Amino acid sequence: MITGMRRVGKSVFLKQVTDLIQTRGGNPLYLNMELIDNHRFKDMDVLYRYIKEFPELSALLIDEVQDIKGWEELVASLLAEGGIDIYISGSNAGMFASELASSISGRYVELHIYPLGLAEFVQFRGEDSGSLPEEFGLFLRLGGMPGIHSMQLSTEVVYQYLGSVMDTVILNDVIMRNSIRSIPLLESVFSFLADNVGSLHSGKSIADYMRSHGRTTTAGTVIDYIRNLADAYAIYNLKRFDIRGKKLLSYTEKAYLSDLSFRHALFGFRDGAISGFLENIVCLELMRRDYTVFVGESGNKEIDFIAEKGDETVYVQVAYHLASPDTIEREFSVLESIRDNYPKVVLSMDKDFPSRGGIRHAYLPEFLVEDWL
Repeated sequence: MITGMRRVGKSVFLKQVTDLIQTRGGNPLYLNMELIDNHRFKDMDVLYRYIKEFPELSALLIDEVQDIKGWEELVASLLAEGGIDIYISGSNAGMFASELASSISGRYVELHIYPLGLAEFVQFRGEDSGSLPEEFGLFLRLGGMPGIHSMQLSTEVVYQYLGSVMDTVILNDVIMRNSIRSIPLLESVFSFLADNVGSLHSGKSIADYMRSHGRTTTAGTVIDYIRNLADAYAIYNLKRFDIRGKKLLSYTEKAYLSDLSFRHALFGFRDGAISGFLENIVCLELMRRDYTVFVGESGNKEIDFIAEKGDETVYVQVAYHLASPDTIEREFSVLESIRDNYPKVVLSMDKDFPSRGGIRHAYLPEFLVEDWL
C-alpha cells in the first residue's frame, strides 16, 4: 500500500516497480485511475473481468485506487484467490484506515511517500546544484514537490503550479471525499494552519479566530476539517506528549504542511516566520526517516520534537540562530531537564556552534543531507 498526497511521486514509484518486475521476468498490470482510458474500471466488476483476461498475471498495480467503487472488496477477493502480488496507491488516509481495517487487516504493508527532502532536492538539481547553503535557500522557498523540477525554478512559475496542486488536493481528496458544504470555511482553516506552522492550536482557538473575522463556525467543525485535511495528507497534525507525566495531552496540537512551499504559494515568502519554516522542514525530515514524531512538553517548557522509532528516541530542538544567551539557554536547558540517556540535539543555522553538556548541535542543512541521528 503506497500512500501520500497527490503529486508526490506515487505514480512514478509504481511505474518503477512495474519496470523492475518486468526485468525480473514477471508479468505486471499497471493501471492509473486518473487516466480517462481507465475510467471504465471505476466499476469494480468491470475491472475484475478485465484482470481475469490476463491468466499469467504476476502483479497488479493500481494507482489512486480510491477512485474505484468497492476497491476494498476487489483487493480482498484477489488476496483470497492468491497467485499475484498487489500494489495499490491512494491519497486519503481516512479511507485506508477504515476500509483496509475491515477488509484486509493484517495483510498489507504501508509505504508512505513524502515530498523530496533536501538531499533528494539536490540530487534532482544535478549539475545545476550549488553550495549547500545556496541549495537550502532554494529548497526553503520552493519546497520538495518533484514536479517543480520539470519547469523553470522561479517563484512565479513554481507557486502557480503549487496553487494548482493545492486546488486538486483540496477539491478531490477533501471536499468531494467528505462532501464538504462550507468550502470557504475549509479554505480559511487551511490558510490559518499554513500561516501558523509550528504554533499550538485547538479547535476552539481556531473557531474563535474565525468568528472574530466574521465566519460562523464551531470547534467541532474546525476539528473535522483539520482531520479531513490530515486524511488527504495536506497537513500532518502532531499530538503533544508530556514527558514527565508520560502521557499524550489533549486539546492543543501542532500542524505542519506536507510541503512548506504551499504556505509560500498562498502568502508569498516572508522570512519573518522563519522559525516555523525550519520546524516544518525538520518535522518532515524526521518522518521521512521513519520516526513517529510528537511535540514534547516537560513542565512548562516545550520540546519541539520527540522522535521515536522502535526502541530509539531522539529529542530535537530547532532554532533559527543561537544569537543570544537567552536563546541558547532556552534551547539547551529544556533538553538538559530531561532525565534520560536518549540522544538530544539542537539544530540551527549556525555553523560550528559548540555542543553543551552532552547535547549535540548540528548545522541544520547538514542534518538534512547527512545521518546525524
